[in-house]
Amino acid sequence: MSAHGTAQPMTAHKSGPLKGTAAVPGDKSISHRALIFGAMAIGETRITGLLEGQDVLDTAKAMQAFGATVTHHSPGAWSVQGVGVGGFREPADVIDCGNSGTGVRLIMGTMATTPITATFTGDASLRKRPMGRVTDPLSLFGTQAYGRNGGRLPMTVVGAANPVPVRYALPVASAQVKSAILLAGLNAPGQTVVIEKEPTRDHSERMLLGFGAALSVEKTSEGNVITLTGQPELRPQSVAVPRDPSSAAFPVCAALIVEGSDILVPGVSQNLTRNGLYLTLVEMGADIEFQNPRTEGGEPVADLRVRFSGDMKGIEVPAERAPSMIDEYPILSVVASFATGTTVMRGVKELRVKESDRIDAMARGLEACGMRVEEDQDTLTVHGLGAGGMPGGATAKTHIDHRIAMSFLIAGMAAKKPVSIDDASPIVTSFPIFEGLMTGLGAVLSHGIE
Repeated sequence: MSAHGTAQPMTAHKSGPLKGTAAVPGDKSISHRALIFGAMAIGETRITGLLEGQDVLDTAKAMQAFGATVTHHSPGAWSVQGVGVGGFREPADVIDCGNSGTGVRLIMGTMATTPITATFTGDASLRKRPMGRVTDPLSLFGTQAYGRNGGRLPMTVVGAANPVPVRYALPVASAQVKSAILLAGLNAPGQTVVIEKEPTRDHSERMLLGFGAALSVEKTSEGNVITLTGQPELRPQSVAVPRDPSSAAFPVCAALIVEGSDILVPGVSQNLTRNGLYLTLVEMGADIEFQNPRTEGGEPVADLRVRFSGDMKGIEVPAERAPSMIDEYPILSVVASFATGTTVMRGVKELRVKESDRIDAMARGLEACGMRVEEDQDTLTVHGLGAGGMPGGATAKTHIDHRIAMSFLIAGMAAKKPVSIDDASPIVTSFPIFEGLMTGLGAVLSHGIE
């Protein structure tokens, strides 16, 4: 049973060449942040290109519950009338963040230094995910959190009445944790400092600067030292959300493995903290052209021309690349199945605490599809069978995880036999137009299990 209602099985069949333009939705990470920063500014922030997936819509509802006015004008076009830093009111009801780990952790950080109390919950998948990695550093500000065993939702967070600034070295590479601390630091006096040994996606830093916060990033022997001066007045902005590189990964990878494909994916973010998958694919021999590079909404973007690449080779993906592609390992493991030789993905233990244990989910599903896979706590290894080599003919369990669901549907488009998934309903959380977009390119999808 899906956490989103009745399970929706789906099957992907071997497809002919994918052709056309794949206009993927707006970036999920930036969409969350645009709503949250807009709610913390004084005045009206206007947003275009917002991802209207369930995860982001849940964040929009949460901002309204905390007192901001959030208005939907037309597809992708929204406005937020903010209440200022420290201006959140206490919500009247439980905040349901659905499937979104990003949403709940960033929102906890945002309210952590305001003297209000809020209770958070989510779907079955989100209620399994650890929140201590955020609530532990937030407690240094004076915030209190009370949750289930293991620091899990439902959880009540009591904001600090007299917050103090914090200096915190991230124990794991996590943009969610970094962002939660910076958001909490906005309403603390003095300077809050976050030290990250490995760089993670920097959307929060870019957006903080755009909204008028005093923030600096210094590269040191410790890593990136990010210093934020608290209690600014944030200025409303016009935010143009670039297209999501994590969503773009699915049509891009489908085109690489479906024979004869040639597609264009326009306006995809090329932020250096998010482009690890694309570097990896090029190293494997993928035919990807990065056309018309430009800047939109403060983010570098490019149009991607992608063609079938039947001669890709397995490679070793370095552990230090993991933070820049952590959400893309599931689909990379599918591409690795259609490459020749072995692909070793190191430094991926963070995948075990995502919407599902993604290492285990991909390993079991790929094995069911006839692939040889090895794993340990921090590594996933796939022994590729070359173009068209995956046997397929299996049903993969998605574990209420949108990226697992989409990855196995992409696999079925190039496997010898159809690949089914037990539940496609989680896809709506991040990529609500996935089915229509892929069938528009020529993919063959059907509802039910075959």
